[in-house]
Amino acid sequence: MKIKNAYYAYLLLATREKAVVNSWDICERAVKGKMARFRGFPTRSSAEAWLASGAQYEVKVKPTLEAGIYFDAGTGRGDGVEVSVTDVSGADLLSKVLPKEKINKHGKHLVGGRTVTNNYGELLGCFYALQIALKDGVKKVFGDSKLVIDYWSQGFIKKELPPATRKLAMEVMMLRKEFEAKGGEIDRVSGDHNPADLGFH
Repeated sequence: MKIKNAYYAYLLLATREKAVVNSWDICERAVKGKMARFRGFPTRSSAEAWLASGAQYEVKVKPTLEAGIYFDAGTGRGDGVEVSVTDVSGADLLSKVLPKEKINKHGKHLVGGRTVTNNYGELLGCFYALQIALKDGVKKVFGDSKLVIDYWSQGFIKKELPPATRKLAMEVMMLRKEFEAKGGEIDRVSGDHNPADLGFH
């Protein structure tokens, strides 16, 4: 998933003038017709870090993530879909809403059965993340699933999907409404930077 650039950093090579701006139009006007290096970033801090590193195109800057609750799901261990919910540092949080016997040795929740999809796991991760956020008063929840964040958790779900998926989507939608009514926000983060990422899908 590609995150939209919200900031642009540029360095004018002749004068060494550099800046971070919040619009491509401003950046384009500053660099047009000049020897310059410029690049778009999803966060101001990642743009500033790139400039501080010398504005080298080869330098990949890991963005600074916001404090909040992060969720993901994956199937890589071959036992079924695993659900991961962590804080920004990657510390597992599922014990806040699930009993110990429902959490595996990796700190994840295994959703067994061959009919369970990774998308269902992402939806379940969103459900647990919202429960934890409401319980602890956390105002930010992040995941890397466009399908879950932009559609299913808002009640946009196809009728031909399994009844269990539709039921869970409605429960998540209600939790999301409650979370947002209390000032919470749910947003997407790149899978490459998601601290809840399992490393497989």
